[in-house]
Amino acid sequence: MDSSILDSLALDATSAILYGGGGHGKTLIDLARAEGKLRVVAILDDGLEPDARVMGLPVLGGAGLLPELYSRGLRLAINGVGGINHYEVRLEVFEQLIAAGFAFPTLVHPSAWIEPSACLEDGVQVLAKSYISSEAHVGFGTVINAGVVVSHDCRLGQVVNLSPGAMLAGSVTVEDYAQIGMAATINLNLTIGRGARIGNGATVKADVPAGAVVRAGTIWPIRPGSAPSGDAASA
Repeated sequence: MDSSILDSLALDATSAILYGGGGHGKTLIDLARAEGKLRVVAILDDGLEPDARVMGLPVLGGAGLLPELYSRGLRLAINGVGGINHYEVRLEVFEQLIAAGFAFPTLVHPSAWIEPSACLEDGVQVLAKSYISSEAHVGFGTVINAGVVVSHDCRLGQVVNLSPGAMLAGSVTVEDYAQIGMAATINLNLTIGRGARIGNGATVKADVPAGAVVRAGTIWPIRPGSAPSGDAASA
């Protein structure tokens, strides 16, 4: 790392490093700029060349730089790895950042609406036009993508990912690492098990076991004799 680059960043208590310069990371740069509470100063990404730039920000290098950045006084980190279909990748980034001593700001786009009684844990990211209703609880490191509805009394675990347009009715529990695809609908009082994946456009009418996959465009539970169709992927 060229130390002169970091020396020029004028670090303060609002400065943050972004880990991951791909698509989700770019979205978070714009989100942070719109929110205006912290300043993303640079990017770490093991897959990008040092001295590259992403949306005007310098790429310093990879995870090996975390100890030096911390020693220079940088304390805030944003996880810009979405981890779609592979939550383990996003979780591993959090584990690296935690081991290096970093804390995780909660990011909320100005166009999102969070009821005062809702609770967002550290590292939660709420994108544009989403709504989190009364006494909902959103766990550590969870992504609430654009246009999502999390209704009253929902309970979301850690490192959950709700893709654009997902809709959760009241009192839904989404356990750790589950992923819910675009425009999927989860009915009232249901539980989505740990690590389950709900495909794009699926409608869920019964609890989904841990690790299960609900195929895109289907209704869960599958009726006897009907074949699942579509992709498992949540986007």
